[in-house]
Amino acid sequence: MSYCSKCGNKVEENMAFCSKCGAPLKLRDTTAVPILTQRIEKAEKQEKGECGFLGWLIGGLILITIGLLATLQFAKIIPTGTMIPSVLLIIGIIVIISALYFVNLARKRAPTP
Repeated sequence: MSYCSKCGNKVEENMAFCSKCGAPLKLRDTTAVPILTQRIEKAEKQEKGECGFLGWLIGGLILITIGLLATLQFAKIIPTGTMIPSVLLIIGIIVIISALYFVNLARKRAPTP
């Protein structure tokens, strides 16, 4: 038999609370907190992963653009000195479009009241 640490009442080992004062007798189960934290972190990672394809898409578009411009330059369709400015222009356009996409996505997730 053990005693309540708050009021000194006799309590049984299997009791969770004191029958006299209601004080908790056992330490709370702390394993639920890490599990909840892990679930929240996993959900956040999955949420961030929803747009993970966008980086690959932008990278692929940049590579296709560079390859296309290089091919056009070798075929003498584009003058020699215009490839780098053209690539930078197209990269800038892709970055602006992706920024607008993310702003729109953020507004949908957290609408203003």
